[in-house]
Amino acid sequence: MPEASEMKIFVLALVLAMLVPTTEIVARGRVPTPAPTPSGKVGRLIVQRAPNFGSDLSIRLSIDGKRAADIPRNQHYGGVLAAGRHVMTALALPNTESRRPTSFVLTIKPGKVYIFTAAWSSDRLVLQPSSFYVPTTRANQN
Repeated sequence: MPEASEMKIFVLALVLAMLVPTTEIVARGRVPTPAPTPSGKVGRLIVQRAPNFGSDLSIRLSIDGKRAADIPRNQHYGGVLAAGRHVMTALALPNTESRRPTSFVLTIKPGKVYIFTAAWSSDRLVLQPSSFYVPTTRANQN
């Protein structure tokens, strides 16, 4: 009898030992990895919000006339754009005061990263060039 009991313990320990490395590999697969620096004829664009932008407002970002993302509080837009000229447009939502959208032209250079921070200048939404990025959750892109 003791031999059968010892055999069960041995088999159980063997099964557990085989499961541990598998669990570790699966867990490692879920760890997010940073996005690589753009390569080829593309550049990276990040649009983030100033901390005091407004908790009840989101930013609708359009690129070349196409809706790219709605950016709520504690989130940002991150995307890769082809090198060349692009028109960026941003609008605060809900637009209860009928403000006009902010637009500007951005020329993307290959391999460069462009960071803008959405902020208020008086009562106008502006996208200010930034030299730093504050990590937040990536907004759902359209």
